[in-house]
Amino acid sequence: MTRDEPLVLGIETSCDETGVGIVRGHTLLADAVASSVEEHARFGGVVPEVASRAHLEAMVPTIQRACDTAGVALSDVDAIAVTHGPGLAGALLVGVASAKALALSLGKPIYGVNHLAAHVAVDQLEHGPLPEPCLALLVSGGHSSLLKVTDVTGADHGVDPLGATIDDAAGEAFDKVARLLGLPFPGGPHIDRVAREGDQVAIDFPRGLTARRDLERHRFDFSFSGLKTAVARWVEARERSGEPVPVADVAASFQEAVCDVLVRKALDAASAEGIEDLMIGGGVAANSRLRALAEERASRLGIRVRVPRPGLCTDNGAMVAALGSTMVARGRTPSTLDLPADSSLPVTEVLAG
Repeated sequence: MTRDEPLVLGIETSCDETGVGIVRGHTLLADAVASSVEEHARFGGVVPEVASRAHLEAMVPTIQRACDTAGVALSDVDAIAVTHGPGLAGALLVGVASAKALALSLGKPIYGVNHLAAHVAVDQLEHGPLPEPCLALLVSGGHSSLLKVTDVTGADHGVDPLGATIDDAAGEAFDKVARLLGLPFPGGPHIDRVAREGDQVAIDFPRGLTARRDLERHRFDFSFSGLKTAVARWVEARERSGEPVPVADVAASFQEAVCDVLVRKALDAASAEGIEDLMIGGGVAANSRLRALAEERASRLGIRVRVPRPGLCTDNGAMVAALGSTMVARGRTPSTLDLPADSSLPVTEVLAG
């Protein structure tokens, strides 16, 4: 780390985490997160209005905590980066408005960035500069995407989508299956924990969009809705017959089906594109089985795997700051102060004009 590298503050409010990160170059100085997950748990999912209000309450203290941790004043920051999409509209508005206020009052440039590209950029904070090209597998509660990344800032069509979910995202399926099994929200960590005591081949759950006819039209796309339904029907059949539901086996078999499809399609895409580096990001990238299976299968193909530590996989301000820092370093033109919050922002639009 050198003092001439850009000092960037990043704000992330796309869902239920208020994240503020500060980086200098590729060095993480602070990663402050205030989560409202406990407020949503009793509803079994994220409630947009609750999330928005939680962001409003948490924003100022989270910014202060990040500055204190990094040992910097707001006036020291060279630029402000903020997630302006995709995500929950109201939640995004809180972050975007806060970033605009900081940029205007401090006289600093603002970079409105894409949430998904930020999940790719965050790996630079742990493993150094991102190999370009690389294949990015992004898996979270709202997204399951395969991206060919030749420039993470989006210059010259640098982020090219190869595949995406056509119904439930992987994280969404984890939440719904956890609810079926009586596990708490969010479901991912609890299924991961319970699955360690189960048999991953106990139940042969379906692998969506892997049949030959599906691969012709959806080679790199994902579908987890059918898997979720299959788990529900299996559990209901056991309950009707009066037999106990083997929660650990169901969790392990379900998790194996999800991870098998994610890894299989990601490595197929990397091989098809001639790419030797696979980066996995998003909240589901914290899953221990996904990480292990990707490493195991990729090593056979000579493909290198990069996965950030679990704390950087979930939504956080550090990932936004990391992408913002790359924008500054590569001389990308800052966004204007009228940048919008765009809940349906496509991944190809990495930087707001």
